[in-house]
Amino acid sequence: MSVEGKAKEGAGYIKEEIYEHGKSPESQKKAQEGRDLRNEGRVEDGKPPKTTKPGTGH
Repeated sequence: MSVEGKAKEGAGYIKEEIYEHGKSPESQKKAQEGRDLRNEGRVEDGKPPKTTKPGTGH
């Protein structure tokens, strides 16, 4: 597990959580950016990426 991967996953998680419940297209875009960053960190650490839509709780 890399420190950089963990940092990306953590930052992505926070960004996703902040914006996931927003109804505006901008909020949804930022939630997806957070999910993408989170997945980048997960892949770096050898974990499978999250494939569900942000905000679904999975």
